[in-house]
Amino acid sequence: MNMENYCITTDSNSDLPSDLAQKYQTVIIPQYYAFGDDVYGDEKNMAPADFYERMRKGALPSSMANNPVVIRNKFEEILKQGMDILHIAFSSALSGSYNNVCVTAQELLEEYPERKIVVVDSLNVSLAETILVIKANQLKDEGRSLTDNAAFLEEYKKHINVQFTVDDLFHLKRGGRISGAVATVGTALNLKPFLSITAEGTLSSNGTVRGRKKSIRTLAERMRDTLSDTPDLTVPVGIVHGNCMEDAKLAASYVKELTGIDNIIINDVSPSIGTHAGPGALGILYYGIEK
Repeated sequence: MNMENYCITTDSNSDLPSDLAQKYQTVIIPQYYAFGDDVYGDEKNMAPADFYERMRKGALPSSMANNPVVIRNKFEEILKQGMDILHIAFSSALSGSYNNVCVTAQELLEEYPERKIVVVDSLNVSLAETILVIKANQLKDEGRSLTDNAAFLEEYKKHINVQFTVDDLFHLKRGGRISGAVATVGTALNLKPFLSITAEGTLSSNGTVRGRKKSIRTLAERMRDTLSDTPDLTVPVGIVHGNCMEDAKLAASYVKELTGIDNIIINDVSPSIGTHAGPGALGILYYGIEK
């Protein structure tokens, strides 16, 4: 049995539920967001409902990467205890945060040459990162070394699928994710777009349907159609929402109906992602076929 001592860490964009963060003693690197000059994300945070309410009323937040000083402090605390680090990072294609962690890790390894820090680029977002955190902790509990664990996750992460829809095209337009013309026509026709995360960790638009309820059903159908022949039932299916809990529960009931899976976790999508997706964003994240 390998009892190598290492700590599994992630960032707040993982939307890791607090009960799991406690269970696994996960160290979380904050991601930041701002309304004007007011920066949130560390000690100062907004309840998701308040954040999305402000967006609904027209306030426009911005998202920021993590802070190298904070990464350094949190990592150094772990290294000083004689522990190594396996960090699961938000997609490098969507933020500079992965790079900040890598640079900070290199600096720390020069000061602590006997320690190891391995950074896994999830190439993913939100509860997809949480699924990797859960899997990493399962493997660690089975006695896998840090190096083996990271190598396993590099393959495993290719199977974590994300399907999501938004209720309002404006925020994607504002973030440069879709064109103004597409947003205007889509809004007029009540079109709800689908987006997914590609194998490269980027955002890709994936068709539309008319009407919100239809869009939620379609999300669950798309999930069913991309489930693996050998599903990993040791990890949950994740559902995230931008302050629309009833829609999230409806999505969960469709997932159960269409796949029989009832190990489902529901959480708010963190504000630093919600900045781009907006109120009413809804996503299903799960182990499925390789992307």
